[in-house]
Amino acid sequence: MSAEDAEDRGRPPRRPSAKLTVVVGDARFSEDKAFLVQSCDYFGALFRSGMKECRQDEVHLQGLGARGFLAALTASRGEFPDLDGLDDLVEAVECAAFLQAAPLARRLVDLVDSDNCLLMYRAAAAFGLDAVYRAAALFIRNVYADLEAEAKESLTPELIAYVESLTPSAFVAVGAHASCGADRPPLAASRTVCRLDESANVWKVLTELPPEASTSMAGVAVLDNRLYVVGGVHGPHKRATASSFCYSVDTDAWSRIPGLERPRRGLGLVGADGRLYAIGGECDRTATASVEAYDVEAASWAAAASLPRPAAAAACAKAAGRIFACLWKPTETTEIYEYVSRADEWRPVATLIRRRSYGHFLVGHRDDLYVVRNGPADDFLRCLVDCYNLRSGQWSSLPGHFANSKGALFTAAVRGDSLLTLSQSETQEFAVADRNWKPRRRMKGFPRSGSLWTFLLRLPDPRPAP
Repeated sequence: MSAEDAEDRGRPPRRPSAKLTVVVGDARFSEDKAFLVQSCDYFGALFRSGMKECRQDEVHLQGLGARGFLAALTASRGEFPDLDGLDDLVEAVECAAFLQAAPLARRLVDLVDSDNCLLMYRAAAAFGLDAVYRAAALFIRNVYADLEAEAKESLTPELIAYVESLTPSAFVAVGAHASCGADRPPLAASRTVCRLDESANVWKVLTELPPEASTSMAGVAVLDNRLYVVGGVHGPHKRATASSFCYSVDTDAWSRIPGLERPRRGLGLVGADGRLYAIGGECDRTATASVEAYDVEAASWAAAASLPRPAAAAACAKAAGRIFACLWKPTETTEIYEYVSRADEWRPVATLIRRRSYGHFLVGHRDDLYVVRNGPADDFLRCLVDCYNLRSGQWSSLPGHFANSKGALFTAAVRGDSLLTLSQSETQEFAVADRNWKPRRRMKGFPRSGSLWTFLLRLPDPRPAP
């Protein structure tokens, strides 16, 4: 260590100046220091280190690519970096790992698809980017039947072993049931959560709902491979309940979690970044704009920014790591809003106007939001689908229409590049590509009447461990 370095280490670190020039290869970037510290742990550690470099106005990053660094900056601003080429993805993975740039890592997780999952998996393993490594491995496991031969040609035995150690995401469903209450026993035959055994094409019971759990007009969502049932109705008068439950696949057990501050029914429920968001619904049979956020680690609910206006049964979804909700202005306007957690506010995203039709269900796949709406007037047996691309800000319509066989398109789960829909008569898988849905295969329907909830869970492998 030089005398100058020793002297520098003895001084308290200075506060970062307003701007820092970052030199990456032949490119120079002038950025606000506070922004860099907030976006990348690398810069946070640098400016806390007390070393000479933390007082310089120019920093050189050796061995990184300018395109990867630009992607990190773009993702940190909440925008979409241009990562269309495979080389761009590898450079971005390296940069995200070196800079410990969480926003870029989250964006890369969202970009894993059938065409790049093997490359992303290898790159994340090489550079030690854990979030992308696990996301790519889970993606490969879910589509392993299609990719096994290619995977065994391009992956090391160690990488293959990790993929094969994972369990694929199972398609799971539950019907709509009010809580039973203490005065009558649960109907165990119908109050069950079931999984589809796709190899045998048969539905099997996974677990039974707790007697006090309601899936009728409730919020149902999966977060970190746990199933949550929040609110809903109970009793013959269908009163709103605050009761909330969590199912752990690891312990095969239900537990009660704190109830909502305001009991509600007809709410939307979305999980993201360790929180559940209970969106809108009805309190005392009146639509509400209230939103509550449940912090899983703290096990507590807190108020979040309210919707722009009251809404019950609002269609909600997550896409590109962001939360969206559809609000109606019957009978022909659907407005999409995004919840921005860092600002705790709802921001308008897009508006869809279709004559005598509005969105009833929302599906997020990568950078696309699919609004599933009824046909003209009250033709609910004919579903039409419009797609809004978050990057381009453009609407497009899927060709033709989809038969809404008793609610099939009002519930769906995205697995890899597929969309699974469900009705009493059949389970249908669509391949999602180029903003279009193409029928891929049909399987057995769910033998329950009424509304359905569908979701994905990674279930423990029933085979005994070696």
